[in-house]
Amino acid sequence: MKRIITLILFTLLIISSCKKDQANKKINFKNGPWRATLEVQDNKKLPFLMEFMEDQTLKIFNAEETINTDEVVINKDSITIKFPVFEGYIAAKFVDSITISGSFIKESLDRIVPFEAKYGVQDRFDIQSKEKYNITGNWEAVFSEDSKEDRYIAKGIFKQNGNIVTGTFRTTTGDYRYLEGVMNDNELQLSAFDGAHAFLFTAQVTDSTLNGSFYSGNHWKEPFIAKRNENFKLPSEDSLTFLKEGYDNLAFSFPDTNGNQISLQDEQFKNKVVIVQIMGTWCPNCMDETKYYVDFYNRNTSEDVQLVALAFEYAKTEEKAFKSIKRLKEKLSVEYPILLAQYGTSDKQKAQEKLPMLNHVLSYPTTIFIDKKGKVRKIHTGFNGPATGQKYIDFKKEFEEFVDQLSKE
Repeated sequence: MKRIITLILFTLLIISSCKKDQANKKINFKNGPWRATLEVQDNKKLPFLMEFMEDQTLKIFNAEETINTDEVVINKDSITIKFPVFEGYIAAKFVDSITISGSFIKESLDRIVPFEAKYGVQDRFDIQSKEKYNITGNWEAVFSEDSKEDRYIAKGIFKQNGNIVTGTFRTTTGDYRYLEGVMNDNELQLSAFDGAHAFLFTAQVTDSTLNGSFYSGNHWKEPFIAKRNENFKLPSEDSLTFLKEGYDNLAFSFPDTNGNQISLQDEQFKNKVVIVQIMGTWCPNCMDETKYYVDFYNRNTSEDVQLVALAFEYAKTEEKAFKSIKRLKEKLSVEYPILLAQYGTSDKQKAQEKLPMLNHVLSYPTTIFIDKKGKVRKIHTGFNGPATGQKYIDFKKEFEEFVDQLSKE
């Protein structure tokens, strides 16, 4: 009996020792291309491509977009990847030198999505059969058609070369950024991952229709349908949000990152054209918009124009919200003030309570144009980012022409 107990203890000691050796062993993982997947609903995999560089940085690819990530920490068999600007991160372990397994985590939203990556796979989706249809062109789409609360319209803009498909969906509040995927026979698959949002679209295709599902992380799924319509247009972004009757101007007072209360009555805004950006550090469309506004701000140092951003953060504490704002300012080199308007939720109804003169806050981002006399001249809902192609080019032209007009008044 004693011999059996001794043998059991010896075996347990060996197992424990092996586990310790494994935990203490540094994995010599491979630099180069990896294909990662996130597990969404219906047991589906949302793939994206990435590349580990020799200097221990990481690149993530979505169609024409490359996201450079320099916050990669490897400790023995563990790896943590933190993305630029956004709070989401990947916490994982090396199963071996060519396999990583773990989770994509967004702490403030209590969301955890299973993550896995394999070395050497360079195709986002597997190409399994010749494409039956080509979806190049414009599509009139409806998401959640049968739901009064969730229904919304969108415009699909796609390019297809053989099996490979790129493009995006534009909505009245923004776009789904850089989507990339494949057409196998009559089955469409598109995905995007940017460190904040994880999107997967699947659809059955005919020559004139798309019928499919949209997955966002593992917390959201909705149906969509679309039909070819080269002439389809969304409502004007300048007509969706406006001042309510009885209000003549915009007013607010929120703290900046130094704790100073800032309002439109401050000297820095007097007799100037003021561009107010309603945004959140967690929002990819807001990041795209902020990059453009930083470029515009740096090219137009005129004393006639001032930008200010109002951040609506879902971080659970004020401290974490300010930390996210400071991080965004540092990563994107934002020189104009970003004020903390709200934390603990990004709910648009709560945001509208902070700005009661607006009929609603329909979208993050939203831009409000104020002339030198303090009058609101235009409110632009959403942002058409670089993934929308010509629409983005048109937006920049219209934006700069309108600001120039206000400056000359």
